[in-house]
Amino acid sequence: MKALFLSADHFEDTELLVPYYRLKEAGVDVDIASMRPGKLTGKHGYEVEASKSFDEVKAEEYGLLVLPGGGAPAAVRKEPAALAIARAFFADGKPVAAICHGPQILISADLIKGRHATCYSSVSSELKDAGAVYEDREVVVDGNLVSARSPADLPAFLREMMKRVPA
Repeated sequence: MKALFLSADHFEDTELLVPYYRLKEAGVDVDIASMRPGKLTGKHGYEVEASKSFDEVKAEEYGLLVLPGGGAPAAVRKEPAALAIARAFFADGKPVAAICHGPQILISADLIKGRHATCYSSVSSELKDAGAVYEDREVVVDGNLVSARSPADLPAFLREMMKRVPA
């Protein structure tokens, strides 16, 4: 199985790095995609390497999509190729794990209407306006969608995300 992260500069460092290394620990191949391949810098200065551009991604090659938060989703959600990737995961019923501001990508892809989800508190009104059923809980699971609020929720987020990774 392979996992795909969609991100950009200003990602929330822990929300990308903790799931990334947890998946690697479990033996999952992980790619990070962004507007262009190369170095991405998080809000707190950590760096990761995007191995692909959104345009290079073939969603059918991946079994899990992870959408970390921070400032990155504000940029990612403007990219048609990134929204197409999210839509492909939902169309195939594949698991999607979104934390903090990550659900903004799903809002822009018009994938959240009628879904139960959570997010960072400042995004909650946007989530509700997009037709989601907002729940202020550490993690919310609705079918293939796992969502969480903030770095403090990473233990619950990872627990539910990892349940969707084949052994």
